[in-house]
Amino acid sequence: MNELWEVLERHLPEFSSGFSVTVRLVAISFVIAMVVGTLVAALRVAPIKWVQRVGGVYVETFRNIPLLVLLFISFAGLRRAGIPVNAWVAGTASLGLYTAAYVAEALRSGVFAVSKGQIEASLSLGLTYRQTLAKIVLPQAFRTVIPHLGSLVIAMIKNSAIIGVSLLAIPDLLKEARIVDSRTFETHEAFFWAAVGYLLLTGMATFGFRYLERRFAIRR
Repeated sequence: MNELWEVLERHLPEFSSGFSVTVRLVAISFVIAMVVGTLVAALRVAPIKWVQRVGGVYVETFRNIPLLVLLFISFAGLRRAGIPVNAWVAGTASLGLYTAAYVAEALRSGVFAVSKGQIEASLSLGLTYRQTLAKIVLPQAFRTVIPHLGSLVIAMIKNSAIIGVSLLAIPDLLKEARIVDSRTFETHEAFFWAAVGYLLLTGMATFGFRYLERRFAIRR
C-alpha cells in the first residue's frame, strides 16, 4: 500500500497533467458530438426521403468503423495526403464524429417520443417544420435522452484512452501512466492510479447527468 502512495507522490505532476488532458479531450469531443449529432438527427427525422438517407449514411458509416481506424485515417491518412492535421484536431474530431452517430440515434428516439399532436398543433399555428423541430421537438428530445447522453459521455471517457495509446500519442491519462511505467517499471502502481483517474472522471459524469436528469428529464 505504501508503494502505491509513493508512486503517486513522486509522479503526481504527470498524472495530474494526463488527467487534465483527458478532461479537455473529452470536453472538446463532446461539443463536436452534440453539434454534429443534433444536425444528423434533424436529417434523420426530416420529411424528405433523400435527406433521411444522408443522415442514415452518416450514422451507419461512423457506427460501423472502429474508432482506431478513424484515428489512422484522420491523422496518418490526411497527413499523407498533404493535409497538415495535428494530433489534437485528429483526435477530438475522430472521437467527436464517432460519438455523434450515437448521439444522433439517441436524439432520433427522443424525437419519436414527442407526440405527433404537438407537431401537428405547431404546424397548424403557422410554424414551419424547421421552427417546430427547433422550438418544440428537439428541446423535449434532449430532455428525454439525458440518461442516454450520460452513458455516451462515459463511453467517450473510456474511448479517449485509445487516442493516447494510438499513433497520435496525445499525453492523456493512460499515456502518462505508460510513460511512468516505462521509466520506473512500477506497472501495477502506475496503471492503478490511471484507473482511479478514469473512475473519478466517469463518476463525476454519472453524478452530473443524474442531476440533470432529476432537474430536466421528462417523466412520462
